[in-house]
Amino acid sequence: MIMTKKIFGIDLGGTSIKLAVVSIEGEIIDKWSVPTDTKEDGQHIIPDLILAVQEKMLENNWTNEDILGIGMGSPGFVNREKGTVAGAYNLAWVEEQPVADLIRSHFNADWPILIENDANVAALGEQWKGAGDHADNVVLVTLGTGVGGGVIVNDQLVVGQGAAGEIGHMFSKDGGRKCTCGQHGCLETVASASGIVWTAGELAYTMDDTGSTIQGRIFNGDPVTSEDIFRAAEAGDRFAEAVVDETMGHLGRALGQVAAVTNPEYILIGGGVANAGQYLLDKVTDYFHNSVYPGVGQTTSIRLATLGNDAGVYGAASLVMKNI
Repeated sequence: MIMTKKIFGIDLGGTSIKLAVVSIEGEIIDKWSVPTDTKEDGQHIIPDLILAVQEKMLENNWTNEDILGIGMGSPGFVNREKGTVAGAYNLAWVEEQPVADLIRSHFNADWPILIENDANVAALGEQWKGAGDHADNVVLVTLGTGVGGGVIVNDQLVVGQGAAGEIGHMFSKDGGRKCTCGQHGCLETVASASGIVWTAGELAYTMDDTGSTIQGRIFNGDPVTSEDIFRAAEAGDRFAEAVVDETMGHLGRALGQVAAVTNPEYILIGGGVANAGQYLLDKVTDYFHNSVYPGVGQTTSIRLATLGNDAGVYGAASLVMKNI
């Protein structure tokens, strides 16, 4: 009976592989993780993943008939039709990897094995079980080491020819610093955790000495994180406030452009930087409303994402649910 079947939701990351067993109602029955072994061009990753699934099935006496399917989020370029991943450099996968075929042949199962870009999968997770509240039109932007994004329109992921949703590579700043993609001035270079720190380093030497502890630490060559900057800004540090205004201004205006094209019910902000919470949300929302087309601004709300590290496994499981 389909109601009793389980879904494996898998989130492939450069440090760990997160796995969950999810019911079709969207409840996590079990979750765990295994280290990502990137040695020898990442050739241990899929065998380790298969072993983790196999052990969980044996532990619970599940057969192939008890499983509805496997959904997976992965970095890199995903070929959805073939079930392959290439160019996932933090997994050491440069060449195309036949992920779905390897899993399917091991279990000799006719399950759907569905793979999607990890940022898109996180967006699906937030839409299904998080701050997206089942809305048909949702944008997720993740602020971490980089800036990721996933766009859902009319309850469908926007994938284009494979690389849609790259919000972090929207142009943001004339004469901006070089991005890892090779271009200059991408949003990622100012609004990511590293971009916020870079901006602080630049502003420290263009502003007068404000007596700021953050500015002083930069002058002394001491390490500073984006979390340090937000905490100081919220406490009234004038230099830190200037850094937050500069970086969140770029983000708010970029989200205004995204909203003008997609007009979502919700734009969700996740990732490590979003731990700054309501202070960050208020800053971004102010800049968003100062730049967005008014009709769009009145119908789009900006929220903090709520699922944290579970967004990926929920979203991966939802790939299977949408498939059936």
